[in-house]
Amino acid sequence: MKKEELIKLYDYPLEELLNLSSKYVSNKVEFCSLVNARNGKCSQDCKYCAQSSHYRTDIEDYPIVNKNEVIKAALEAKENGVTRFAIVTSGKSPDEENFNKILELIDELNKIEGIKSCASIGILNEEQAKLLAQHGLKRFHHNINTSESYYKNICTTHNWQDRLNTCKLVKKYNMELCCGVILGMGESKEQRIEMAIELSEIEPDSIPINILMPIEKTPFENYYNKIDEENILRTLAIFKIANPKSILRFCGGRMRLSEENQKKALKCCVEGILTGNYLTTTGKSPQQDIKMIQDIGKELVKN
Repeated sequence: MKKEELIKLYDYPLEELLNLSSKYVSNKVEFCSLVNARNGKCSQDCKYCAQSSHYRTDIEDYPIVNKNEVIKAALEAKENGVTRFAIVTSGKSPDEENFNKILELIDELNKIEGIKSCASIGILNEEQAKLLAQHGLKRFHHNINTSESYYKNICTTHNWQDRLNTCKLVKKYNMELCCGVILGMGESKEQRIEMAIELSEIEPDSIPINILMPIEKTPFENYYNKIDEENILRTLAIFKIANPKSILRFCGGRMRLSEENQKKALKCCVEGILTGNYLTTTGKSPQQDIKMIQDIGKELVKN
């Protein structure tokens, strides 16, 4: 759809807009989870992020975790109904030593029946993308974060095109792509619609939706009021209408929505949940998420 059409839809009465988006939503919800396999010391200056070395946030830095921790976390996630499990590392892109360790972790994940391997390890070069595919990685995660027109307000150490190039490499080597955004970073309504259109051109399999949880000592620490619950729901509906074949996935920050509005989104827009603990914030327990899905009459995708 064209930008003008989506702007017009954005301003429809909310229930009417959600009813339109619900036509593209299935009756099933998919769980994914992650292990934060390397934390902190990132060279990039993304203004929302606690892991950036440009800001003095109160997080623990640690190197790549050992494979036993990853296997344990993946098996626990599987017991809680998770079908996709991601290895996530901080940093612009991994060096050779860390990348080889990540490949070993992916090999271990692929041995777990019922779990599909995912990774989120930063910007890729062609050789890295090729090797990930050769090691059987099912899905790679790399967000655009915001619209191209707003990206300079978020980060200056790399650009939006760098992110797009990684998404193209993922698709070139026939891995599934998980590519989404962070809402509430000061972007305009029009820029949210631009995100929806940009994602429709990228055609990701999954679109993770994060809502900014301002972190103390980052430049966005006071950005609590940049988006309200109604506009979050409106944005979700527009994203689903513009990307009917992609799974919208609740990720970090969804607790900024009331439980009622989380349920409303799951009924009308969202078909996936990152469940459990997130990177620098905490989510709901899988049991709470399962109950919410049951409350709205939907089913969990089985592993």
